[in-house]
Amino acid sequence: MTGRTLAAVAAVGILVVVATSLGTDLPARDVAVLAAIAGAGALAAGLVGALVLRLLHQSTASAQVTTVVLTSVGAVAVGAIAAGNAMFLSAHDLAALAVIVATSAVVGVLCGMAVAHRVGAASRTLGEDVRRIVDGGEAAPITGPGRIVAIRELVDLHEQVRESTVRLEKARSSERAMDAARRELVSWVSHDLRTPLAGIRALAEALEDDVAPDPETVRRYHRTLREEAERLAGLVDDLFELSLIQSAALKLDFEPADLGDLVSDALAAAMPLAEAKRVHLDGQATATGLPLVEVSTPAINRVLHNLLENAVRETPPEGAVTVQVGVSEGQAFVQVRDTCGGIADEDLNRVFETGFRGATARTPRGEGGSGLGLAISRGLVVAHDGEITVENRTGGCAFTVRLPLMHSESHSD
Repeated sequence: MTGRTLAAVAAVGILVVVATSLGTDLPARDVAVLAAIAGAGALAAGLVGALVLRLLHQSTASAQVTTVVLTSVGAVAVGAIAAGNAMFLSAHDLAALAVIVATSAVVGVLCGMAVAHRVGAASRTLGEDVRRIVDGGEAAPITGPGRIVAIRELVDLHEQVRESTVRLEKARSSERAMDAARRELVSWVSHDLRTPLAGIRALAEALEDDVAPDPETVRRYHRTLREEAERLAGLVDDLFELSLIQSAALKLDFEPADLGDLVSDALAAAMPLAEAKRVHLDGQATATGLPLVEVSTPAINRVLHNLLENAVRETPPEGAVTVQVGVSEGQAFVQVRDTCGGIADEDLNRVFETGFRGATARTPRGEGGSGLGLAISRGLVVAHDGEITVENRTGGCAFTVRLPLMHSESHSD
């Protein structure tokens, strides 16, 4: 309690004494004397109570609340008896006053102890909750004597503890999931690193031992060495970009862009791969004009290239990959649909996980891919406040990227 609050309470108390004295025929001098005597007695009792409370500063909440109640009742009792004695009451009247004060004091102490018991129960519940949280458990609701309006602060504090328990459990679950994903990623990366490294070592040893029978074989070995080195460099680059995304250290430069143009560029880049695999690649817009989106052009190009290359590689020869771009529900979208046969239901929710490998991995390896494309794509889309989803469709699956619009006006080509 602040000094200003104490001063305000003292001022109100003086006003109450003055107002009470106005309703009596006591002279002002007698009122002042009685108030001084009663106040002095109450102050003495209060000082004793404060000293006891100081000695009990490490005791339980119940003991301290009980001390406060006893101090308050004792201050009133001592003040009343001291003032009554100063009024020169008869022995009979003074005894009657003492009985009245004692009875009132007993009732007041009992009520105070009941409140102290409730406060103590709530405090113990809070302590037990904290211990449960430390042990990985969950806070229980306040029940029984601890649940009263008189200790609103403790009840509110308990609710905050319970909410903290939920947040801590979510954090623990997220941490466990991240640890599992990290271990899986390390295992997967180490496996994918060993394969090209083994090939590079074997080719280097063959060249060193002059095993190659002719210059053409030597050139083929050198070409293979370069390709394997590029695979390793691509994997390292993807891991670095993924680490930036996961640590929220990725810096993107946003600019207005026509989503239709970005899709056209991505289709053109994926066309040679589609022709090599004899996959029909087609793109269409759902509207004649598309609004601008504010994006990082290199990042969105990376997302579109990943999705198109994955779709083409997963689609069997003579299959088709269709790209749609348009506006739906106030967002721009790009949907890449293929005829890969679909993804296993148990893998749909894990397709974008870092290092996840289902029965057949969506992100290719052995064909220039690092295996992290979808995880990186999701991170880049989320960095644009967008969303990327996947669902099975008849004969294949569809990946959909949704991005916020820059403004509501349409932009014509």
